[in-house]
Amino acid sequence: MRTFRTLAVLAASALLLTGCAQAERGPDKDGVVRLRFQSLAWQKESVAINKQLVKEWNAAHPKVRIDYVQGSWDSVHDQLLTSFEGGEAPDIIHDASDDLADFSYGGHLADLTKLLPARLKADIPQRSWDTTTFDGKVYGVPFLQEPRVLMANEKLLKASGVRVPTPEQPWSWAEFRQVAKKLTADMGRGRYGVAWPLKEPVSAALNLGLSAGGELFGRGSDGKVKIRFTDADAVVPGTVRAQVNTDGSASAATLGMGGSDTLPGFFGGKYAMVPLGFSYRQQIAQQAPEGFSWKVLPAPAGRDGLAQGVSPQTLSVAEDSPFKKQAVEFIDFFLAPDNMTRLAKGDWMLPTGEKALKDPSLRTPEDGWATGAALAAHLRSAPAQSVRGYPEWKDKVATPAYQEFYSGAIDEAQLRQRLERDGNLVLARYQR
Repeated sequence: MRTFRTLAVLAASALLLTGCAQAERGPDKDGVVRLRFQSLAWQKESVAINKQLVKEWNAAHPKVRIDYVQGSWDSVHDQLLTSFEGGEAPDIIHDASDDLADFSYGGHLADLTKLLPARLKADIPQRSWDTTTFDGKVYGVPFLQEPRVLMANEKLLKASGVRVPTPEQPWSWAEFRQVAKKLTADMGRGRYGVAWPLKEPVSAALNLGLSAGGELFGRGSDGKVKIRFTDADAVVPGTVRAQVNTDGSASAATLGMGGSDTLPGFFGGKYAMVPLGFSYRQQIAQQAPEGFSWKVLPAPAGRDGLAQGVSPQTLSVAEDSPFKKQAVEFIDFFLAPDNMTRLAKGDWMLPTGEKALKDPSLRTPEDGWATGAALAAHLRSAPAQSVRGYPEWKDKVATPAYQEFYSGAIDEAQLRQRLERDGNLVLARYQR
């Protein structure tokens, strides 16, 4: 026991010294402040835009230099956790809002509330700031967001004669189910009205469920979160299950697929519609065979209209950074309206900034940009945004429960029991 305690003290001392070194970091001998910006951009065009903006900043600010660091979405959470604990975190951190809660509560991210310039605060609507606000403090700047939409085979839609939805007159969830049945019947054996790629089933159920009034997570007067699966929460998963197991209008084979896995079948006419993130338009535009005609449709609407949960991409500042003011100044430059538009186009996503969203290039019917722009006002903070313990609940409880429900292995009552009983046990550990 003594050896263990000694080692623990030595480890803690090492971390403390590393943290002190980080905090004491100052300008170099030429008076130049250097900040590390870790970007998670991965598409060729997006990486190029990120690097170009860094280059433009450095040319205009010789005394505050930004060093571009390439990160990866696949490993960012564990990588950041290690860098925080070792006192080596980048100054400016690119992440997603649903990954910020534990880092914020853990004291690893700077509170930006008083550092944000008025221009930036005013340009991004409060519904977006809500995604990065924990206990009344802002820990990130949300700048790109991605609604789920329906990618549809335009030729099959026209041939079936179904009503084509618009953001002003979307399908209800019930109408969507009927349309999928009709498309399946019209297309013939072995072909389906819809393919649900639900390798990661939880976020789809939660975020689309907002349209039906579902929330799943409720916070009591004591501030603690509890899971309560209501009839509203059952609308979206119930639709998927019915399409797969009752109507035969959705392929069971796609339930374990990722979005990209369904595209060959979509191009080949096996699936008339595929619910996907907005950025998948890029893959479709680049990979679709010649002559393939496709259309972006809004996701179905429920009791609360087109409301949908999102977890925007974010920029945060490390609490240990001694250059918080300069870091926020770079973020303000990086997310100026014209620059935010460039970033959105590079990632095929929607900007959160209202000025950027008004850019004509993001309002064109081409590639469904106009449909996405019309959905922006309906996007809300994802239900699990500030729930501590959500990653464990998602991986250990919710994902297998939803998968079994969609396959028909368990019914709705059993799904409710699994999500509530087992889920609340997980969350309780994080809220003691």
